[in-house]
Amino acid sequence: MKRLENIYRLGVKELFSLRYDVVLLALIVWAFSFSIHTAATGMSHELNNGSIAIVDEDQSQLSTRIREAFLPPYFDEPKLISFKEIDPGMDSGRYTFVLVIPNNFEADVFAGHRPAVQVNIDATAMMQAGIGDSYIGSILAQEINEFVDAGAGATAYPVELNARYAFNPNITSSWFTSVTEIINNVTMLAIVLTGAALIREREHGTIEHLLVMPLTPFEIMMAKVWANGLVILVAAGLSLWLVVETLLQVPVAGSRPLFLAGTALYLFFATALGIFLATIARSMPQFGLLFMLVFLPMNLLSGGATPIESQPQLLQTIMQAVPSTHFVSFAQAILFRGAGIDIVWPQFALVTAIGGIFFAFAAARFRKSIAVMRS
Repeated sequence: MKRLENIYRLGVKELFSLRYDVVLLALIVWAFSFSIHTAATGMSHELNNGSIAIVDEDQSQLSTRIREAFLPPYFDEPKLISFKEIDPGMDSGRYTFVLVIPNNFEADVFAGHRPAVQVNIDATAMMQAGIGDSYIGSILAQEINEFVDAGAGATAYPVELNARYAFNPNITSSWFTSVTEIINNVTMLAIVLTGAALIREREHGTIEHLLVMPLTPFEIMMAKVWANGLVILVAAGLSLWLVVETLLQVPVAGSRPLFLAGTALYLFFATALGIFLATIARSMPQFGLLFMLVFLPMNLLSGGATPIESQPQLLQTIMQAVPSTHFVSFAQAILFRGAGIDIVWPQFALVTAIGGIFFAFAAARFRKSIAVMRS
């Protein structure tokens, strides 16, 4: 009971210290509010207001129908240009897409000759280029098939394709981006807050005060873990409710308490990682460099940005030993697909096991650093 009391009181001291750290408080507020809103609304994965120009050399009823099919919000109103204006327009960045409809296009379609329509794409806008190419192809096929007899049209499909998008029926990027940003920021803040707390103690000289008190290194470390972990857990829960569900109107499919319970388990690993890095770094700038070297690869390879299955086999094997991979997996399963504990318990178990091993390793490293300071 005495040890628990020490851990509790030291944790309360951590919370009071954090209350007066304006920079870290501002980082927490920004990471779980403005950062999530900006990522969800400012970085759209859909084609939006794509600039398009059309070279209509046919001037037929079909080509006019195609021109009128490019509508907001996917495309801006098409600009009619001449063939010689294509290169200057794309070189200057005025047009992302330029569609060239050749002479006798309508006549060739009716004759079944399969005329070629050229689509020029500015691929420096990589995401819009790929999505826009697909949209343009779908618009052309639809307009041609509706204009001519669908049974005789060369572009008619032999089967009807009915696509059903599960969990995100409108393929709205903000539904994915906002939740993913919370998941990423949990890891980022857990490492930063605990690491900064230890370095702040060292730089302010208060760590020496703790060393002369009847406290064990485990008690000092656990106090930092529960205090900073609690701050992140509360911030993540409020962000999920206020920013994601209320402000952005993103539906959360699964159990919020289950997600927060899994996050609490994961925080033992993430906060221990912050303390481990702080025992290696001698100053805040060094800690910042170590943080970038560790967090950025872990964030990119954990499955939040790209699926694990898309990575080389060696990386897939390595990342299975990193708890952040399983955290991303069960967080997405709960919040996106409404998974219950019967589905995500293997990820919970792996996060607990691997995180517990690393927590013990970080505690040993922290104990060693404390012993060096005492000597």
